[in-house]
Amino acid sequence: MSVIDKKKNMETRYRTLTAAEIEQLERQGNSAEDWSAVKVAEGFTAACLHGNCFDGEVRLGAMGAGRVTDGGLTLHEGIYNSMLADTTVGDHPAIHNVHMLSGYTIGNNVLLFNIDEMTCTADPRTVAWLEPMNENGGRRLLPFSGMTVGDAYLWARYRGRKQLMERLEQMTYSALATAGGRYGTVGDSCVVKNTKTIRNVSLRSCEADPTVVDGCIALCDGVAGYGCTLEHGVIAARFLLGEHVHLEFGLRLNDTVVGDNSTLARCEVGNSIIFPAHEQHHNNSFLIAGLVMGQSNVAAGCTIGSNHNSRTADGELAAGRGFWPGLCCSFKHSSRFASYCLVAKADYPAELDIRLPFALVSNNVSKDQLEVMPAYWWMYNMYAIDRNSRKFLQRDRRVVKAQHVEFDPLAPDTAEELLHGMELLRGWIKASPDGTVYADGMENSKRRTVILKAQEGLKAYKDMLVYYAMKNLEAGSGERKAESGEWQWVNIGGQLVERHDMEQLIADVESGVLDSWDAVHGRFDALWAAYPARRQAHAYGVLCRLAGVEKLDDALWQYYRQRYADIQKYIEEQKAASRRKDDVNPYRSMTYWDAAERDAVHQG
Repeated sequence: MSVIDKKKNMETRYRTLTAAEIEQLERQGNSAEDWSAVKVAEGFTAACLHGNCFDGEVRLGAMGAGRVTDGGLTLHEGIYNSMLADTTVGDHPAIHNVHMLSGYTIGNNVLLFNIDEMTCTADPRTVAWLEPMNENGGRRLLPFSGMTVGDAYLWARYRGRKQLMERLEQMTYSALATAGGRYGTVGDSCVVKNTKTIRNVSLRSCEADPTVVDGCIALCDGVAGYGCTLEHGVIAARFLLGEHVHLEFGLRLNDTVVGDNSTLARCEVGNSIIFPAHEQHHNNSFLIAGLVMGQSNVAAGCTIGSNHNSRTADGELAAGRGFWPGLCCSFKHSSRFASYCLVAKADYPAELDIRLPFALVSNNVSKDQLEVMPAYWWMYNMYAIDRNSRKFLQRDRRVVKAQHVEFDPLAPDTAEELLHGMELLRGWIKASPDGTVYADGMENSKRRTVILKAQEGLKAYKDMLVYYAMKNLEAGSGERKAESGEWQWVNIGGQLVERHDMEQLIADVESGVLDSWDAVHGRFDALWAAYPARRQAHAYGVLCRLAGVEKLDDALWQYYRQRYADIQKYIEEQKAASRRKDDVNPYRSMTYWDAAERDAVHQG
């Protein structure tokens, strides 16, 4: 619907108050700067307004004798003891004790209770910009309601494409104008209560997936997606939240994009882009000027950021999927990590560039050397890989899934990293005839980097690739199609896209073929629909590269089928073995009376 059509629809829906209604409202303690500027919809009941003050243009929806409930709190429909200015309220609201509500469009069945200030700037061109991934503002972007993590990453990452930047800005201002010129929105069935300040914030919400804001919250200049929960003392400024993001317990957040299904609490996060399924909920940990590609966990005491080696605050940290820094890790900016890096507790003295996926990274202080063990997860913690592949899907309770996400640890992006890791390991092994394998270019220092269990890691990488390829081929159509050329994949907010498709999308935005964010989202939807077939073709290509052939004959195919069966058996054995380490650990059992109590507690 165009802006003009929306305006006409609004004009026909609302009417002016009758003289009798105005008289009743004034008897009930209501006042208005100009009663003619207060319009109401069909189903409006004057008896539902008590002790309010109206300023500017105010539009009120239907309301009656019903009640709106959130948990143990039940409030009468209507507006009580509140001040509204230049605001549109949907049907069947419960608005109680809101000291100032200004510049917002409020959806249906919304509960607003005990709010000091909830205000919004009417002009979308005054909306604050986010400055993610870098503290110098060089990757800034303009958030809007409906923006995905992938949208934000596209804007922040491709800064060298000047025409793209101009088109994205134009598209965003157009989207804000289409929304009716108001930046602040509160979706249907949203709950906001016991809150200090909400200023220039859009809260996306619906009956099937409501958003809740509760408990001494201060929000400024941001967007929260469907199903978000913000509670217990959160302070956030200049932010974009995906769907089902949970912020709690005194989190301080600024200039940051947080992906779907993420939880952040008790910590400081700033100037970052975080992809979906991120966990960071411990005291004394912070993440500044980072790109973390999701399915990640930041342990207590980590200091990721504000430790720049340059003369200005322009350093960055980039980590692939599954990044897991241990307790009290400290890093220098700028650093980079391959997917599924587990980083042992340490103060790392120099910038890192860890190019081996699924690796354990350690700082051996006694030997003054960096140590990296490739395929650590595969060799020693198979249970965790299996659990990760299941838990992210199980925890994905999004009703609205605008951001597409690949949750499987073994996917085209990590497969390409494994292939590159094999090349690196072969070169380092060949260059280290004395038995100790040294690596180049992993740390910005003069000390040596030692690769632990290099031969075992090389074999594990190959097994992981066979498993990835055969799992996708056997789960797919069974078609074995050879494709030539190099495969490159880009992770856009959690969705894996072939690089040439990403380049085409960017070119189409620059040329105007894709002239709106809705059109961009449509292209991402189409690429996601085609992704299973493209992933299967990639899987076949991986097997061909491993075998050094352009096409697998029947003998090679049967060989890989047998290898796949053997690897599946190995996985089951390793899952049980890695889990058994906990079960037989006497220290893990000593706080329980007996095994029955322990098992009951561990099983939840």
